Amino acid sequence: MQTLGIGTRVLNFLVDTIIIAIIAIFGFNGFNVYAKVYGYPSLNFWLCFACTLFIYYTLFETIFARTPGKWITYSKVINKQGLKPSFVSIIIRSMVRLILIDMFFIPFLDKPLHDFISKTELIES
Repeated sequence: MQTLGIGTRVLNFLVDTIIIAIIAIFGFNGFNVYAKVYGYPSLNFWLCFACTLFIYYTLFETIFARTPGKWITYSKVINKQGLKPSFVSIIIRSMVRLILIDMFFIPFLDKPLHDFISKTELIES
């Protein structure tokens, strides 16, 4: 099991963030059209983006232990024992990703905060 470097993580992040942004934009615009027609208050885009990010990572990592970005780079998420992480670990990973300073822990921990707190690793598969 070889852990992945920063470059691979950045590529994963870019691919997944582009997909999440596209989904969030369609969801945001779709809901706001519906809200305008029926007189509901519109959504904040960043709330829509955060919900999309949480659901995206939770679903993909729970079912497949990888996201489309991880498929492209042939990587996956494992726990400390080398197995697929538990649902609780995935939820923790997804929640910590919502913290904007998550990535800034890499120089101190050699991994992002979401990996450190959830006790998971990203490996080449």
